[in-house]
Amino acid sequence: MAKDVICGMYVDEAKAKFRTVQDGATYYFCSGSCLEAFLKPEKEKRNLRYLTIFGLGIGLLTAFFEYFYKISWLGIHNHIWLFLLATPVQFIVGWRFYKGTWDAIKARQANMDSLIALGTSAAWVYSTIVAFQGVLWPVIFPATGAMTEVYFTESGLIIGFIMLGKYLEHIVKGKASKSIRKLMDLQPRLATVVRKGEEIQVPVEQVKVGDVIIVKPGEKIAVDGIVIEGHSSIDQSMITGESIPVGKKAGDDVIGATINKGSLLKIKATKVGEATTLAQIVKMVQESIASRAPMQRLADVVSSYFVPVVIAIAVLSFLFWYFVMDLHFPMAMTMLISVLIIACPCALGIATPSAIMIGAGKGAQNGILVKSGEFLEKTHKITSIIFDKTGTLTKGEPSVTDIVVIDSEYIDNNVIKLAAVAEKGSEHPLGQAVLKKADDMKIKAANGESYKTFAGKGIKCSYKNKSILVGNRLLLKDNKIETRGIEEKIQRLENEGKTVVIVAYGKDMIGIIAIADTLKEFSREAVKELKRMGKEVWMITGDNERTAKAIASQLGIGNIMAEVLPQDKAKKVKELQHKGKIVAAVGDGINDAPMLAQADVGISVGAGTDIAKETGGIVLIKNDLRDVVTAIDLSKKTVNKMKQNLFWAFFYNVALIPVAAGALYPFGILFNPIFAAIAMASSSITVVGNAMLLNFYKARI
Repeated sequence: MAKDVICGMYVDEAKAKFRTVQDGATYYFCSGSCLEAFLKPEKEKRNLRYLTIFGLGIGLLTAFFEYFYKISWLGIHNHIWLFLLATPVQFIVGWRFYKGTWDAIKARQANMDSLIALGTSAAWVYSTIVAFQGVLWPVIFPATGAMTEVYFTESGLIIGFIMLGKYLEHIVKGKASKSIRKLMDLQPRLATVVRKGEEIQVPVEQVKVGDVIIVKPGEKIAVDGIVIEGHSSIDQSMITGESIPVGKKAGDDVIGATINKGSLLKIKATKVGEATTLAQIVKMVQESIASRAPMQRLADVVSSYFVPVVIAIAVLSFLFWYFVMDLHFPMAMTMLISVLIIACPCALGIATPSAIMIGAGKGAQNGILVKSGEFLEKTHKITSIIFDKTGTLTKGEPSVTDIVVIDSEYIDNNVIKLAAVAEKGSEHPLGQAVLKKADDMKIKAANGESYKTFAGKGIKCSYKNKSILVGNRLLLKDNKIETRGIEEKIQRLENEGKTVVIVAYGKDMIGIIAIADTLKEFSREAVKELKRMGKEVWMITGDNERTAKAIASQLGIGNIMAEVLPQDKAKKVKELQHKGKIVAAVGDGINDAPMLAQADVGISVGAGTDIAKETGGIVLIKNDLRDVVTAIDLSKKTVNKMKQNLFWAFFYNVALIPVAAGALYPFGILFNPIFAAIAMASSSITVVGNAMLLNFYKARI
């Protein structure tokens, strides 16, 4: 069974009449209106806004003339004026419910549209009969005065408020197509290709496997390929999520859409078109969104049984009293209409939306943006949570963590001061970390001379007639400086998951600087609280296992997924889901998009990329991981309110259906349809009041 991405109903793929293919993914819909809403979201949003304003405006005007200021202009009775006001709302604003009901009948299903159309139509038909009795036809009801009430206000406001709920839901609902378009926008439009000895620019779609591509500093790499000439650092953060650029040389693979941060490269194209890493990520986002199977709303399940049961009770009550008990036609018809009116789903239509809207509002107050009730419903059921490492659990930017002095003639300030002189000529993130540390220590970096960068090794410059070297072991080895004496110190720092740069001045090593991505504030606290709640916590990263374990140990996370490629992150989520886990994924990078889409609940942090935010169902606006705990807790409270509301939505109606069907008539009590309006109003007030108790919710941490 597929899911209608507009209304959330399940659709039989084999029987579905409404479907469309978007960017290679097939979407199925329960009705033509849902298909139109998917294809024309902006038009649908505008129409919903106008219809909501019209429905509520006329509905409130009808209520004013029915209850506060009765009119008889031009000698026309007040009921007729109410009919003229309510009828456009019933058939213009409410037309989508009739159309949805017709589509449901053709599909042999019952949905919320069926309930709304049936209940409001019963109220409108009954009121119309009363309004025109004695005008267009003889008096139908007994002249007891009890059958003179009309329910035009109820039918109109029911439609108006339900349209308001649909409009608000449409505003907050994320569209999968937007996230996919943003992914595709990462790819450059043009590529510089060498053909017949000349460099020419061609659209990226025309690049063929085997083409040689020129990538200048600052440019995006057009397609996946292999370096055949040059050395450079590549910023792969938009694909891998890792903040530190990766050194690339001849023979190394590169990924399309990543940025060349260093020198000119010549690359041989190995994957083009739909075979590139970026295209595969796009495809996985599409498939994951289309195949997600969320919890079916309880109201849909109930409505599928409630509608036929109510119709059956109404018809049987009429047949029993008219044919068996020989009650006259108007009285028997009154019972039929009373059953339909009392079953009107006024409170049912707002039972879950009211709790969801208030719950989502409280979430926003606490820095949590929930894109739809679907995610608010599911979040409390999470059993396992997978956190991306870089940019999610950590800050995503390298900073100096340790300064180890080797030469006793120097102190920390000297080591950083000399390193900063060299790094002043570097744009590398490690160099920027050193400069930031110097700035924090109030050290002003002097200017050096003869700067030279060695890709994948480090940087060299001249200062006060001596050379400064800042880099790894290879750089020092190339300059004939032996590092064996400090190997133990280097190993210790590297075992802690830190990147080590060695500082040499002249021919002497003077210090070691350790640089690492540091933990975000409150990451450790969030993990601790989630574990206390009984949740299974995982960390996933493209880093090597040693670095991953070092970070995980600081956080108290025992479950690690290391060296995971971008295209494999969604597979890791699937593996847990196949074990029966309900999985939440928390991330911020482009590479996290498929993982967020595949997860039962995708949670993206506020500082993340737009695509991650679009794909995730929940966004942590404050970039505070403690809000994951709050989201789960708020979901639990909201779902409890939804269940309570569904009970109250049906309690009055179901309790009074037997009375409306004539159960008390033998005792001289005939149900007056005015009680239907009272029951509807009572259930609605109870539901809204119960939902408003969520306003007192306080975050647990």
